[in-house]
Amino acid sequence: MGGMKTERISNGCPSEANLKSAFRNCKSAILVCALLFALCIPSDAQTPKKIPHVGILVGGSASSDSARIEALRQGLRDLGYVEGKNFIIEYRYADGKLDRLGELAAELVRLKVDIIVTAGPSATRLTKQATTTIPVVMAQDSDPVGSGFVASLARPGGNITGLSRLTPELSGKQLELLKEIVPSLSHLAVFGNSTQPGNTQSLNEVELAARPLRVQMQYLDISGPKDIETAFRAASKGRAQAVLVLSSPVLFSQLTRVIDLAAKSRLPAIYYALEFAEGGGLMTYGPSITDLFRRAATYVDKILKGAKPADLPVEQPMKFELVINLKTAKQIGLTIPPNVLVRADKVIR
Repeated sequence: MGGMKTERISNGCPSEANLKSAFRNCKSAILVCALLFALCIPSDAQTPKKIPHVGILVGGSASSDSARIEALRQGLRDLGYVEGKNFIIEYRYADGKLDRLGELAAELVRLKVDIIVTAGPSATRLTKQATTTIPVVMAQDSDPVGSGFVASLARPGGNITGLSRLTPELSGKQLELLKEIVPSLSHLAVFGNSTQPGNTQSLNEVELAARPLRVQMQYLDISGPKDIETAFRAASKGRAQAVLVLSSPVLFSQLTRVIDLAAKSRLPAIYYALEFAEGGGLMTYGPSITDLFRRAATYVDKILKGAKPADLPVEQPMKFELVINLKTAKQIGLTIPPNVLVRADKVIR
């Protein structure tokens, strides 16, 4: 039997070596599958990026404020924002009905927008009442400190910041310009809205300028579109020789009607915004509102990137414009002195 080899008979179970080899192969397969699965998952799948929503609250209408809103949108485009792609705008217009602003502001708050851009003091005031947490960017405001929107221009301190247009300080200059083109001016009608923040300060500036010029001032409050014709009738009855129009969403939303009535009454009028002169008004003097709206985009950008409104100082106007419409001057029989024309930034012929 010594020449015979003894063989180990298998009982059908894998050997220890085979088990170890199979385990190693299985482990490798699991690792490969896990790696392939990880490569198929987008890196940000667990935290999808939220597209920011920017609310815009306007006291006027879409047509009357189109140039201003487009300036804001252009400013955002210049900073790399593409509407509908990496941010969304929620537009809300009161169409000159200021009593709707509170409701529209509350609507934007309910939508939980990331920022609200306000197009004027009335919109800012109602937005301030609607939220103390959502950041608010003032595209233009006549007196943000006096209105209680910010603690100071350098340190706003709350959820509101943006740009000031310093209208009160400019009202006196507007009267001086009127006096230059109407040397005999002794009776002036001033159109405004007593509920508009900054209106009182603007009136005070007009009064201060009127005294040394010996001009009597008649203030006519316009709270709604229905008051416009009544105001012009009262101005004519009060022997007004010119009209000074203070900042007002009501008057801005009705600018065509205001311009037409001024021409019909043959009253020289000075306004606060470029759109009036472009629409046929005689003359405008003040900061470039479209420039302020364009610059408001930088505040939106900084806040979306993490800055707090309380830490962003309120900026003041950098660009001012004197615009004269010679076609309107001819229509009402007025000659603009050369020394005024030469100072104009734009003359519409």
